[in-house]
Amino acid sequence: MSKIKKLTGSFRYTQWDPCLIISQIVAMQSVMYLTLCLLTAIMQDLTGSTRTLDHLFEYHEIHVRDNEGRSVIAAFVLNAVIGSFMLWNIVGRTKLCLDFSCTYHGIHLIVCWIYNGVFPTTFSWWTLNIACAAITCVTGEFLCLRTELQAIPLSNIGSKVDL
Repeated sequence: MSKIKKLTGSFRYTQWDPCLIISQIVAMQSVMYLTLCLLTAIMQDLTGSTRTLDHLFEYHEIHVRDNEGRSVIAAFVLNAVIGSFMLWNIVGRTKLCLDFSCTYHGIHLIVCWIYNGVFPTTFSWWTLNIACAAITCVTGEFLCLRTELQAIPLSNIGSKVDL
């Protein structure tokens, strides 16, 4: 960080920091994929199906025809909720929740596209990922907003302040 800070009337340091942003993106991707893998493994153990990366990246695996497909959907939705808590802990800014939520799901789209070799076209894949992005973003914004709007304690100022 530079020694000269620009004060813009905000309580936060507002200079653009690409290292911080990239490290937050890497942390979010890592945590989201780790929890998705763990949740999918648990769900697959409960349904008795085999563990494979297809459940994470193959868009034809997302369906409601059987318990295996429903467990994949449940893992994605639970991961979206956990992702909102990770947004709250890693990013912690209300106005950045949409950016990081869309970044995660955009990267997931690219990974699925590369893994399958074709662009995802199934309605169930798009519905699930848009719903999960919305859950992650809205719940993350709610949590971050609650933190940002907490009262600032004024007990250390002293008795000379007349409120």
